[in-house]
Amino acid sequence: MLFIFGLTGVIFFGFQGVVAFSSLEIINYVEHYGLSRKEIKPGVYENVRPKHSWNSGSAISNYLLINLARHSDHHTNSSKRYQLLRNEQELAPQCPYGYGTMFVMALFPSIWFRVMNPKVEAWNKYESKVK
Repeated sequence: MLFIFGLTGVIFFGFQGVVAFSSLEIINYVEHYGLSRKEIKPGVYENVRPKHSWNSGSAISNYLLINLARHSDHHTNSSKRYQLLRNEQELAPQCPYGYGTMFVMALFPSIWFRVMNPKVEAWNKYESKVK
C-alpha cells in the first residue's frame, strides 16, 4: 500500500480496516444480544438453534444484505445458500427493526438498552413457556 498509494493510501487502508472490523462486531452484537446457550455439563453447551440469534423480517435488510437478517436459519443450516434462508419467526427472536436501524441503535447504548432489554426479557419468558 505504501509503495503504490503512499502514506495517504496506508492511512485510508487502516481506516477502512477499523470500519470493517467495527461493523462486523456491531452486527455480531446485534445478532446475538442477550441470548445464550445453556451449559449442559461443564464446558459443553447445547447445540446452536434458531433461538440463539435475532432475525429481522425487514425486506430492505434482507435484500441489501443477502438475507443476513435471517441469521437463525443460517446457524442451524450452515450449508444452505443465503438466498434460500427463511425467517424462523416462531423459533427465533425477531428484531424490532431492520438491520440498518439496529446497527445505528447499537451505537447509542441508552437507546439500545431501552428498546432491546424488554425484547430479551419477553423472549426469555416465551422460551420458558414453550419448553
